[in-house]
Amino acid sequence: MTLITGHRGARNLWPENSLVGFRNTLELGVDAIEFDVHLTEMGELVVIHDATLERTTEGFGPVRKLTFEERANVRLKDTDETIPTLADVLAALSSRAGPDLHVEIKTDETGMPYPDIARRVAEELRRFGVEDRTHLTSFDISVLEDCRRHAPQVARLVSVNADWAERQGGLAAFLARVDGLVDIVAIHHELMEAQWDLVRATLPLDRLCVWTVNEEATIRHWLGRRIGRLTSDRPDLAIALRSAVVTAAPLETNRA
Repeated sequence: MTLITGHRGARNLWPENSLVGFRNTLELGVDAIEFDVHLTEMGELVVIHDATLERTTEGFGPVRKLTFEERANVRLKDTDETIPTLADVLAALSSRAGPDLHVEIKTDETGMPYPDIARRVAEELRRFGVEDRTHLTSFDISVLEDCRRHAPQVARLVSVNADWAERQGGLAAFLARVDGLVDIVAIHHELMEAQWDLVRATLPLDRLCVWTVNEEATIRHWLGRRIGRLTSDRPDLAIALRSAVVTAAPLETNRA
């Protein structure tokens, strides 16, 4: 059965990476919740997607420059909420009966990894007792290597889209580089479709995740292919379709 992940909580339903979004997404019965982590120069691990504040908050400038006071006062757009810390989010999601967590470690506004962020994130996961149901995720292979170094017991997931694959020398070269480093490879749906034969010759279905899939027809398509995981901004729709998928595509078997 395809596992459904709520992307940034469920950002087409509630403000992305917000506590209200995470709490509401829990009620949907998702298999996993995905969110993003940055590190400020003050040492706070904060949950926000972009490396800058403008798109999703009422603030401006790099996330890494946030002081404690600014972080506690900058509002997410269209909410009364502030930017949550990683501890805030883990406290909301750490129930032992809760879904898996996909914790994406981001880079700063210049594309550089934050110093020591992997170790800091791993320590928080350990403190909240969620290591056994977490995947540490990134596009950046060096970040995932740091995750393996500091938290070898925590599963890992790598993400890739067409632009990133091209910069790594092509998808085949990228997949070869991450072999043995990650448990799950998350591939953007357009790249997955374009390179399906290569992907299926390289990885079994249960190690594949397709993202970010939001439209009914596209969700049905990937559910029909029995993909291992599907990440969506509309996890409610994906869950509703999962048990009644109708697709013209031939059913896949788990090979490779």
